[in-house]
Amino acid sequence: MFVLRVHSVDDNHPITIEEAGFCTVSSTATRSRANPNPKFSERRGLVHLFRGTSQSYQQNPNSRSTCIFVVAVPNYLSSDEFVRFCGSHIDHVEELIFIRNDAMEDRYSVLIKLVDQLTADEFYSNLNGKRFSPAEAEVCHMLFMLSVEYTELAEIASTPPAGFTELPTCPICLERLDPDTSGILSTICDHSFQCSCTAKWTVLSCQVCRFCHQQDERPTCSVCGTVENLWVCLICGFVGCGRYKEGHAVRHWKDTQHWYSLDLRTQQIWDYVGDNYVHRLNQSKADGKLVEMNSPCMSHEAHCGTCECSEDSGISGALFNSKVEAIVDEYNRLLATQLETQRQYYESLLAEAKSKRESLIPETVEKAVASKMQDIQNELDICEEAKKAVADVNPLTTHFRSVILFFFGGVGGCYLMLLIETF
Repeated sequence: MFVLRVHSVDDNHPITIEEAGFCTVSSTATRSRANPNPKFSERRGLVHLFRGTSQSYQQNPNSRSTCIFVVAVPNYLSSDEFVRFCGSHIDHVEELIFIRNDAMEDRYSVLIKLVDQLTADEFYSNLNGKRFSPAEAEVCHMLFMLSVEYTELAEIASTPPAGFTELPTCPICLERLDPDTSGILSTICDHSFQCSCTAKWTVLSCQVCRFCHQQDERPTCSVCGTVENLWVCLICGFVGCGRYKEGHAVRHWKDTQHWYSLDLRTQQIWDYVGDNYVHRLNQSKADGKLVEMNSPCMSHEAHCGTCECSEDSGISGALFNSKVEAIVDEYNRLLATQLETQRQYYESLLAEAKSKRESLIPETVEKAVASKMQDIQNELDICEEAKKAVADVNPLTTHFRSVILFFFGGVGGCYLMLLIETF
């Protein structure tokens, strides 16, 4: 979860938002149909973003709430255009505050309060990570806020609450941190400070970006003036030498509690409290392991001779692997499509064979039954003929029996009749 503190001597000033045919002024009784009391205002101030440092916060950096903070909106996007960017979600906004800083000419921040958690979740899931404009590179980064505080004292605004540490509000610097630290899960690229998308944000408002972009003068330690082993504070832009020189970068951390520092040579980010690197890692395309995305060496000389970085060692390899992965994915999709087509074809052949077999079974059974009935009928005919033949023989036998009885009469006739009956 995150906490926002705004150093401001200003108050909220109601502004008029014209969007989709309706006009809303937060200080008047003008109402929209979906939300009876929308509030749109603007104020001047300097925002300080803090992230919880406890284990629970690290495990779930995007804990939910109804208050959402849009870290940076490019200045070419007006207030009306930002409302149009929100789309139909604007109907569920309870309060929307545009926070502008005169020192930041390229961007402003937006604090949004939604009516309930469900609409806040939908707002976050639909707009977080979305490009503000299809033709531009800037994306919308949103964070759920635990609390928002306004103060007129700069010291209070910059002091982290207990259990929290300050994060940079520059979108490029914030994206360079790992997701567990920044709360930003995905980015368009690894944001090396020489890639084209970083040029979309001007370097006027971020000292870190300015150090990495503008190389007119060779950077030096702000205290001792050395040009070797330099680190720049990711929060305030202080340039100090590393612990292997005079250790002014470490001393700055102890004085200000600014945890994160960027190595100007390798552009890796160090966490002084965690005592480890926290720059964003990309997943290797070959073995799935996490690998560091290093930017080209920022040395003013063509070959610094002191580091192992090269202009295309990290980024070009990642781009090549990305292209290879895209080709492999396309091939796999094509192969899957062809296999699916073949499966459907052979399944149709099996279904056709099954249908033919099922249609042949009744016909075969009918033929077998007819043949058997014919055989039975033939046997019946034979039996009928035999019966008739026997019937024709029976009258002659009866007549012969009567003649014998008549001829052999008397005493011996009974004996012969018995023999004939027996026979």
